[in-house]
Amino acid sequence: MANVELILPKMGESVAEATITAWMKSEGDTIEAEESVVEIATDKVDSEVPAPADGVISKILVQEGEVAQVGQAIAIISTDGETNSVVAETQAVIEKSSAAVEVATPTAASNASKESNNDYSSSEKFYSPLVKNIAKEENVSLEELDSINGTGQGERVTKADILNFIESRSNQSAPTTKATSATKDLIISKTNATKTAESTTDIASKDFGGEVEIIEMDRMRKLIADHMINSKATSPHVTSFVEADVTNIVNWRNKHKKGYEQREGEKLTFTPIFIEAIVKAIKDFPMINITVEGDKIVRKKFINIGMATALPSGNLIVPVIKNADSLNLVGLSKSVNGLANKARNNKLAPDDISGGTYTVSNVGSFGNVMGTPIINQPQVAIMAVGAIVKKPAVIETEHGDVIAIRHKMFLSHSYDHRVVDGALGGMFVRRVADYLEQWDITREV
Repeated sequence: MANVELILPKMGESVAEATITAWMKSEGDTIEAEESVVEIATDKVDSEVPAPADGVISKILVQEGEVAQVGQAIAIISTDGETNSVVAETQAVIEKSSAAVEVATPTAASNASKESNNDYSSSEKFYSPLVKNIAKEENVSLEELDSINGTGQGERVTKADILNFIESRSNQSAPTTKATSATKDLIISKTNATKTAESTTDIASKDFGGEVEIIEMDRMRKLIADHMINSKATSPHVTSFVEADVTNIVNWRNKHKKGYEQREGEKLTFTPIFIEAIVKAIKDFPMINITVEGDKIVRKKFINIGMATALPSGNLIVPVIKNADSLNLVGLSKSVNGLANKARNNKLAPDDISGGTYTVSNVGSFGNVMGTPIINQPQVAIMAVGAIVKKPAVIETEHGDVIAIRHKMFLSHSYDHRVVDGALGGMFVRRVADYLEQWDITREV
């Protein structure tokens, strides 16, 4: 008789826990190795966990809607296919797993009562990983957390609810204290506005002056909304624009795209070309490749490029090309195509969307000539590349100036004005344009 634990795997940088959203198999079901058995959700991405071995699911340890820690056993698999006689052994594995989780949770005797008071898992209410993390950081007790009236679906406590509670608690304990940070003011403003929003029932009964449809945001859209508001509250955005002549690139790609597709089995798009130019510019201006921690600047010596990608649902996700500076154009192309395909098929793992140091958004794919992108925190800059459009342009030649049809595009560079001044932000986007305009038309791929 052999039992195997189905462990919640490590899911990338800074991801410590996940919510079980749906079990694809039930207790007693036969499964095969590498077959997806459970869907999980983190604050970054939804994904599936495969079975580690062939067998039968003898016990599900973490139910749908519950939160599990990375490394915790979430189910027991009987590898010989027999389920009737494994109860005792399964129970032993469960107890071992529970003990391991307890050991892995650092506690000190002096803080025992405090830790117990903040054991949110003992509550009968469901709290998302994000809400529990905020509660833990702000030392909100379980009793206080349970007392919050949630405005989310099913009266769940949202990020806005707990932030508003924390602010109200601070005001009660120190009514004369004023916020000293513009970021805090903006977040408080947002959470207060959210608190006063009506419930779905109230909205449904509201008179909008005509027939309307009320649509509940899905989980990812709510995460995007919070992420965007947080970015605008954190970083004072400035955007610089440059128009680049990419005629050489267009002609070069037209010459090579058919042969490349036949050889590599995939399309040669403009995105890896843009990313290559951005990587070169980051090497020239490394202070774009930074994050801000309090009053300290952290300069990253690795270059991980995120590429904003639209999902079939209409939501947006940002898969990351790790160590993009070590890849040639073919490597970048394969990474871009591979991540885009995984995004379209909902196969991205949490590690695929973590660790980015700079982001590019191709708004030109929607027919837009330019955009003003919002910074993907905790990065300090993002570039939007617009549609490539044919335009008449003045060209300088040895025989004088002439007007010719050229392929032009706009580059929009948004940056965090706390640490990136206009000179650096403007020179960076100009350098990217220079690399694109100086494309070698004799280059092989």
